Amino acid sequence: EERYDAELALNHEWIRCRAPKATDLGLEGDVVAKLRHFQSENKLKKAALNIIAGQLSEERISGLRSAFQALDTNGDGQLSLAELKDGLDKAGLLRSNSDLERIMEGVDADGSGHIDYTEFLAATLDRRCYLTEDVCWAAFSVFDVNGDGKISHEELGRLLGSGDIEQVVPSQHVAALLKEVDKNGDGMIDFEEFMEAMRGQHEAKPALLLN
Repeated sequence: EERYDAELALNHEWIRCRAPKATDLGLEGDVVAKLRHFQSENKLKKAALNIIAGQLSEERISGLRSAFQALDTNGDGQLSLAELKDGLDKAGLLRSNSDLERIMEGVDADGSGHIDYTEFLAATLDRRCYLTEDVCWAAFSVFDVNGDGKISHEELGRLLGSGDIEQVVPSQHVAALLKEVDKNGDGMIDFEEFMEAMRGQHEAKPALLLN
């Protein structure tokens, strides 16, 4: 029931997040820059963004869908290394083969060798869309199964060890991730620590974005 409520809250909040129009987006530098940056994000943020991206309704992300479809030339719903290379090359955004491989490795959460639609969305979402209190609290609530306002080692391991998310953070790395995010050392992740992880270690610590 709590998880269902969290999913409803996520979808409700996403009504306020307007993705760029397809005609304005294409495969522009901003999208590629986000793909490059995603590889350096902390693992909790990667996992949370994959969860958020998997719950978005299509009409709210039409611009990103258009960018994905522009790359997915064979229409199979996933991006191969060759498709990604061809798309970046045609847009004049390909730096090197090693850069291409780093993007693929960083975004391919489930280790399939391809970037699927949810993985692409997770990497390219605008931070103005997910760095709001309602969206972050709803995502936090998916982790916080018992609703006590903190994410325990057991709760973190349970979620990260399920489905494709397990590839983002292997089960044996859960303790290390918890320690990385748990700034006050109480063995749990509270909402402020979760928010700090969502802001990213390379970002300043601003106030929560206003809805």
